[in-house]
Amino acid sequence: MSTLDRYLAFRRSLGSRPALEPLIVRARGLDFAVYRTPAVAGTLPLLCINGGLLFDHTLLWPALAALARHRQLIFFDQRGRGRSASPPGMQASRIEFDAGDVPALRVALGIAQWDVLGHSWGGGIAMLATAQDLEATRQLVLVNAVGVTSAWLPPLHDAGVARLTGVAQQRLAAFDTAALTSPDLDAHARYAQAFFPAWFFDQQFAGSVTPPKGTSATGAVVAARLRRDGYDWRNALRDLPTPTLVVHGAADVLPFEEAARTAAHLGHARLLPIAEAGHNPFWEAPDAFFAAVHTFLAEGPPDS
Repeated sequence: MSTLDRYLAFRRSLGSRPALEPLIVRARGLDFAVYRTPAVAGTLPLLCINGGLLFDHTLLWPALAALARHRQLIFFDQRGRGRSASPPGMQASRIEFDAGDVPALRVALGIAQWDVLGHSWGGGIAMLATAQDLEATRQLVLVNAVGVTSAWLPPLHDAGVARLTGVAQQRLAAFDTAALTSPDLDAHARYAQAFFPAWFFDQQFAGSVTPPKGTSATGAVVAARLRRDGYDWRNALRDLPTPTLVVHGAADVLPFEEAARTAAHLGHARLLPIAEAGHNPFWEAPDAFFAAVHTFLAEGPPDS
């Protein structure tokens, strides 16, 4: 059975997915678009933070719909993405501002405690946000998250080119990544689409997924700053006390070794490779991925 056939069979097994309730939530002087599934009695909500920097919450919905069977899921469009307001002084935008929005949204929603899941760059936001909101974050799930420093980023382009073949390889190889240190939305959006198939272990499956189009000028500013200046979050994240599951597709072009370094640095983390999966294990290996995440969240912290 192909990867696509397995994914479609898994999706059919879920039945109909719940509707998302849209909200506008005011926090830190901005109106945020927030979306949530129905509450599940006896469980904490799970905040899901998408990556991509240029994109809205639809990167993770309905991809994570299987988790809504066990708990309420909350998504939001980061500042200047999707339907959320753009910040004043947009050119000063940085990923740390996105992280600071998370505890403010929790308070604005009237939630005392929740679990947090972050994917890719959203994993970076989730780590930084958790460090600011320790008492209110019960558990953390990192899915193919970026590392605690930017050391992984410069080699990523060549790894992506090596993953691809034919026209897709030529298209990606033609980009000069130095141009991405400028906040040109069109350049960042075109690069994201060209890189998109490299995120997959199974290139046939990648061909069945339409690359999303980045539309956020705010996100382009954040992405350019990260590429231009790099980052180092080690001091903020060292020995993070929050119980954490570090899930990582073993065949991701963002190397599994980076996930291992993150887990070791956080100190209270469990590392889990997902075989035969790239950057999106919820698509390429949904049975293994969702089983692992559900088990971890259901266990609760050791002292709960």
